[in-house]
Amino acid sequence: QVQLVESGGGLVQAGGSLRLSCTASGSIFSINIMGWYRQAPGNQRELVAGTTSGGATNYGSSVKGRFTISRDKNTVYLQMNSLTPEDTAVYYCNWKSAVYDYWGQGTQVTVSS
Repeated sequence: QVQLVESGGGLVQAGGSLRLSCTASGSIFSINIMGWYRQAPGNQRELVAGTTSGGATNYGSSVKGRFTISRDKNTVYLQMNSLTPEDTAVYYCNWKSAVYDYWGQGTQVTVSS
């Protein structure tokens, strides 16, 4: 079992910034991917950004150049800059290995215009 604890969501004005964090604990496999997904009402869950235990990163096309994912062992951070109302969603932390896939409870990010 892997537990994920998220923090950092909230309300921000357009153009502002927020930083999300997620810490994994429990049965951590050394080779894994941690990342962030988001889901807005009526939309499918989509990848925001991910980072492997080896340090590789990837981003969803809508956030490239504005969001930055980083990692310190089993904690992953998502720095979100230049936020727009279209970034409003519930953001979910994800941890996956070759066999297991775990999700956090989600944290709301609301960007006002």
